Amino acid sequence: MSDVNVEVEDSSVEIDTLVKTYLTIRSEREKMSNEFQVKDAELKAEQVQLEQALLQKCNAIHADSIRTGQGTVIKTLRETYVCSDWDNLKSFIVENNMIEFLQQRLHNSNIREYMANHGEDGLPPGMSSMREYSITIKKPVNKY
Repeated sequence: MSDVNVEVEDSSVEIDTLVKTYLTIRSEREKMSNEFQVKDAELKAEQVQLEQALLQKCNAIHADSIRTGQGTVIKTLRETYVCSDWDNLKSFIVENNMIEFLQQRLHNSNIREYMANHGEDGLPPGMSSMREYSITIKKPVNKY
């Protein structure tokens, strides 16, 4: 499949041929990706079972780590937090000036909406934008 070497500047290559080749490659990649995901899921499930067995071993002997000739097992506690009431949490964050509770990430859809209404003012301070063209290719629709 990797023997495709098409000169983009070559005007003798029809767009139809480029699209067909592109779709063939995409289809093959999707197939390979699906096969990988199935096998990867199986292996991940096996790892989870092994992790549970090792956790039981650590708990049984009250150990936080076990050193073996094959490697070291380390028992760790991971704690995550979830929010069930965003309005209440946002009020708490604002009232207590606890902005560090949040991750730094921009919400692109909300910024686009803001710019649609305030575009003449330019971007808010500290922001910039990047635009990039891309190509999307869709399979032909079979009309029966």
